[in-house]
Parts: sequence; structure tokens; C-alpha cells
Amino acid sequence: MRARCWMMFIAVTIAPLAATPCRAQSDTSPTQVVPPRQPGTAVPALPKEPMPPPSVTIIGAQDAHGVLGRDVRSPADEDMGRIVDVVVDRSGTVRAAIIDFGGFLGVGSRKIAVDWDLLRFGRVANKSDSITLELTKDQVKAAPEYQEDKPIVVLGASGKLLPLQSNP
Repeated sequence: MRARCWMMFIAVTIAPLAATPCRAQSDTSPTQVVPPRQPGTAVPALPKEPMPPPSVTIIGAQDAHGVLGRDVRSPADEDMGRIVDVVVDRSGTVRAAIIDFGGFLGVGSRKIAVDWDLLRFGRVANKSDSITLELTKDQVKAAPEYQEDKPIVVLGASGKLLPLQSNP
């Protein structure tokens, strides 16, 4: 009797499903083809909601200019070199400008790091205008040379030796 009930259950529930032809879904949403997962690989993430478009800020041509390659002068209008790089810390805060100082046509020059706050950008509307560095030529001459992948000694105006407090 029990076997007969199971056969009746199978005949009523599963047989009609097997006999029904497959139909395409009428849903118009795009389908995603997921390749079979290889053993030892992570399960692929489901697609996230689309990102909103980025915001846009318009800066007037007279309000902002690039600084790389710009000439740097002292307050006494002495040639101090040109900005060749900008140093930022882990948080993205601008810490220093790297200035290619001294020499003639790249011979005898050296790079030094100066505190970003010592630069004055009042005359940068014209690309031929220079940036002013609030240090004397003698102070810059005495600065240690900047070397990539080495601790950076940043020349400041206060005369103090302050290490950057890094957060782990």
C-alpha cells in the first residue's frame, strides 16, 4: 500500500513537470552568465547597484594652475630653481615641494624638499610668472639633498626639527 502511494505521488507531481516543454522567461532583465567556479577560488560577487555619476566642479582658468615645472624665486627675487615634484602624506595632505635647485642646465643641481606652507602662489596667473619661496638662497643651499625612497628632510622656516607623526 505504501509503495502504491509513492507511485501515485510521483505520477501526480513529477510526471507533469517532466512532460511540460521548457519556455523562455518573459522577464526583460539582462541575464548574467557566470562561468563554473574552479575549486579553491572565491565565489564571484553579485553585481552591485550602479554607482551614481561623479560630481563636477568647474575651476576658472584664472583661479588654478599647475605648479610642476614652475620657476621658484626668493622674496629678494633670486632664482631658487623649479618645482619638479610634490610630496603628499598617507592622508593625501600636501607636505612638501621638491625643488631642483642650483646648477646650470641640470649640471650641478640637486633636489631639496621645502615645506609646502613656505610657497606663495600670488603670481601664477601667467605661466611665465614664478612662485615665491619664503626662504633665502643661503638657507636653501644648506638644505640636505632629497633622495627618493629615503627619509625626506623637509626644509621649514621655524628652525625646528619635527618628525612627521605617522599613524599606524
